[in-house]
Amino acid sequence: MTGYRQILAVPGMAPLLGVSLIARIAITADTTALTLYIVLGLGMSYAAAGGVAAALTAGLAVGGPVLGRLIDRRGARPVLLASVAAQGVFWLCVPVMPYGILLAASFATGLLMVPGPLVTRQAIAAMTAPAQRRAAFVLESVQGELSYMVGPPLVILAAAQTSPGVVAWGVGAAIVAGGAGIALLDPPLRTEDEPDPGQSGRPRRREWLGSHMVAVLVMAFGATVLLGGTDLTIVAALKDAGQVSWAALVVAVYGVASIFGGLVYGTVPRPLPTWLLIGLLGLATLPAALAHSWPWLCVAAAGAGLLAAPTLSSLAAAVSRLAPAGARGEATGLQSSALSAGFALGAPVIGAAIDASVPGTGFVVAGLAGVAAALTGWLLSRRPAAVPAWSPPGDPGRAPLEACAAGASQGT
Repeated sequence: MTGYRQILAVPGMAPLLGVSLIARIAITADTTALTLYIVLGLGMSYAAAGGVAAALTAGLAVGGPVLGRLIDRRGARPVLLASVAAQGVFWLCVPVMPYGILLAASFATGLLMVPGPLVTRQAIAAMTAPAQRRAAFVLESVQGELSYMVGPPLVILAAAQTSPGVVAWGVGAAIVAGGAGIALLDPPLRTEDEPDPGQSGRPRRREWLGSHMVAVLVMAFGATVLLGGTDLTIVAALKDAGQVSWAALVVAVYGVASIFGGLVYGTVPRPLPTWLLIGLLGLATLPAALAHSWPWLCVAAAGAGLLAAPTLSSLAAAVSRLAPAGARGEATGLQSSALSAGFALGAPVIGAAIDASVPGTGFVVAGLAGVAAALTGWLLSRRPAAVPAWSPPGDPGRAPLEACAAGASQGT
């Protein structure tokens, strides 16, 4: 674990990851807080709550690349402060908004969500040496797992002790605090030898959004279809077995295994290509279809979970490698949009498969979605790509995604 200690010793890295975790936990819990407010506070249906959650997710998917592009042009601090102000207004007004206004405002607040993960991923690429970068992105992925394990349960527990309106205020306060903290830190988004896009000119989108970047975005979408579908199917399978009270334990086992797998992956000398990681994650998900009780689901979840954080960290590292400094914010925003779209579309698709058959079918569909994304990513990455102007020195003849895979042994 010496490598992780060295990363946390990088000036500004530990405070950035700490403050970013606060924002990320709150952002992960925002749909849970809104659901509880609509169902318990307004006395409406879960379908109505799902509409607000869908509007918020749609806003996140659309807003990611927009905010990323603004960060490329204006820097992180102005965008963070503007989004913090928007979040403060929204969450302060949640308890007094009628449903119709809340539905529209949820889409708007998704558009202007604090871009904590976007800024953090860009800062990791700028603050770490190439040999440290893979392990640093693993820490960022572990941060994501922790946020899913802590955020929603914490909100549910708080709602049992107080009113859902107060819980919404608390979530909003945490989002504002996290975003303001990152703005105060104002981490660098480019290395010293990378040009300022305001001086060198912004690279054209067609120069970097080629088949290799599209491959990464497809794999990001497939990964979250798989992960979101797995969570849904765990609940459905245990409900069918009359053991739904054990669902939280199975999900926790998955999360802990993912954290462990990510930390181990960050130390291996020769990591696997991204397409192979997501393909293995898909294959490892399939055996869960044979589990019909919570102990066996825990075993299956532990096996698949070991590959979750490595896959997500590999995707983040690939985006940072393929995007030039002047477009890294937009590229990272596209990655976030692909991840959000996967979660948003995966649940209803896999839910329909469960309704049409048996709960175990959800694991099969989720696993095959991962395998399909891996094959698509592999095929797209095999297409020749022109060597861009930002290719690393000494790497003149290598296509970007191939460089990313080969450079993984050096930490990229």
